[in-house]
Amino acid sequence: MSTDVLEAPAPARATSLRAVWPAILGLSVVFLVEMLDNSVLNVALPTIARDLSASATDLQWITSGYSLLFGGLMIAFGAIADRYGTRRMMLIGLALFALANLAVLAVRTPGELVAVRAAVGITAAMTAPGTMALCFRLFDAENMLMRATSFIATVGLVGLAVGPTVGGLILQVLPWQALLVMNVPIAVLAWLCIRGGIPADDATNRNTSPLDLPGALLGTATIILTLWTATLAVEDGWGKAAPWLAGTGALVSAAAFVLRERRTAHPMFDFKLLKRPAVSASLAYEAAMGLGMAAIAFSVSLQLQLVWGWSAAEAALGNLPQVVVMLAIGPFVEKIVDRLGTHRAGAIGASSVVGGLLLYALLGRYDYVWIAIALALTAAGMRVVSTIAGVTVMRGLPEDQTSIGAALSDTSQEVASSIGTAVTGTVVAATLAGTLAGIGHSAAGAHSFENAITVSTLALTAVCAVLVVWAARRTKIAALSGQDSL
Repeated sequence: MSTDVLEAPAPARATSLRAVWPAILGLSVVFLVEMLDNSVLNVALPTIARDLSASATDLQWITSGYSLLFGGLMIAFGAIADRYGTRRMMLIGLALFALANLAVLAVRTPGELVAVRAAVGITAAMTAPGTMALCFRLFDAENMLMRATSFIATVGLVGLAVGPTVGGLILQVLPWQALLVMNVPIAVLAWLCIRGGIPADDATNRNTSPLDLPGALLGTATIILTLWTATLAVEDGWGKAAPWLAGTGALVSAAAFVLRERRTAHPMFDFKLLKRPAVSASLAYEAAMGLGMAAIAFSVSLQLQLVWGWSAAEAALGNLPQVVVMLAIGPFVEKIVDRLGTHRAGAIGASSVVGGLLLYALLGRYDYVWIAIALALTAAGMRVVSTIAGVTVMRGLPEDQTSIGAALSDTSQEVASSIGTAVTGTVVAATLAGTLAGIGHSAAGAHSFENAITVSTLALTAVCAVLVVWAARRTKIAALSGQDSL
C-alpha cells in the first residue's frame, strides 16, 4: 500500500456528508478500530491465557502495552504529521497497522503477542491524530464539521457497544487470533477510502519548523509514565514502590519537557497557543469529560457486579443507558448547538455531566433507577461537549498544527480518564479491609465500598466542576472577542 502513486485531485469543500462519503466512511472506520481494539481482545484473555500459557503479568502487558503506546505516542505523531503530511501519515499508519495485526498469525509465545500488541499500539497512534485533522479538510461550514464529527463518533460508539458481544460470538467459531486479523480488511478499506476521498497534503499548509526530537521523546515519556502510574496505582496500590517510581519519572520527564520547550527555538508545539481562550477551554472540557467517564464507568461496573451480585452480562446491560443516550442524541447535537449557540450548549452539556456524577455519588447506592438516570445525564452531556470541544480546539489552531491539536485533545481526555480511574481505585483500596472480590460477602464490606465510591466520585465531581467553570469563563472570553465559535 505505497503512497507513491497518483494522488487524488483536491475537491472543493463539501456541503453534505453524502458528497464525501468515501472519506467519511474511511475516517469512521479508523475511529471504530481505535474504540474496539482493546475491548474486543479483552473477551479473549482467558482463551489466550490457556493457549499461550500466559501469566497474569503477561495478560496485563498484552492490554496495557497497547494502551500505553497508543496514548503516549499520539502527540509525537501529531507533530510529525503536521510537518510531513497528515494524509500521508494516516496512509502509512494504516498500512503498518494492517501488517502489525496480521503478524499475530506468527505468535507462539506471550512475549511475541506483547510485541505484536505494542506494534499495533504504535501504528494506531500514527492514525489517531489524523481523524479530526483530515475531517477538517472536507468542510468549511461549522455545522457540517459537527455533523461529520458526530457521525464518526456514532460509528465508534456502536462498535464499542456491540464489540465485546461480536468478539464473544467470533470466539465460538474461530480462534482468538481472528479478533486481530479482522482488523486487516478494515484497515485496507479505510486506506482505500481515505486515499481516494481526501485531498493530498498541501505542502504550503505544513509546519515548516524542524521537529524537536528531544521534546517529542520527553513528551512521550511523560505521557506513558503518567498512564503507567495510574495503571500501577489501580492494579498494585500505592503500597508498592512501582507506582511511586513511575510517578516520579513522570514528574521528572514533565519538568524536563517544559524546560526543553521553553528554551528551544523550535518547540514541538507552540504553547502560546494554549493562551487562546477557545483552545484552553476545549482542552479543559476534554479533561473534565475524561474524569467524568472514569468516575462513573469504573464505579458502576464494580458496584453492579461486586455489591449487587449482577452477572457480567447483566452489568453490561445495566450500562446500556449510557450507550443508548450517546447514540440517540448524536443526530441532535447540531440542532442543539444551532438553537443554543456553542458557548451555551457547551456549558449546559458540561453541567449535565456534573449533575449526573453528583446524582450517582449521592443516590446511586440506593436504587438502579438513579444509576440509569446518572448514566443518561453524563452520556448526553459528554456527547454534546466532546463534539463541540473537538471542533473548537481545531478551529482555534493554525492549519499547520491541526494534527497535534487533535492529538492534544485525545490525550488530555485519555490522561484525565486514567487519573480518574486511579483516584477511584486508590480510595476504594484505602477504604476496604479485604479484597474487592469479597466486598459483597458482608453488609459491612458492601457499605465500605459504597462509601468509598461516594467519596471518590464526589472528589472527581468537584475537580470536574472546577474545570467546567474555568472552561466556561474562557469560552465567554472567546465569544466576546469573536476569536472562536465556542
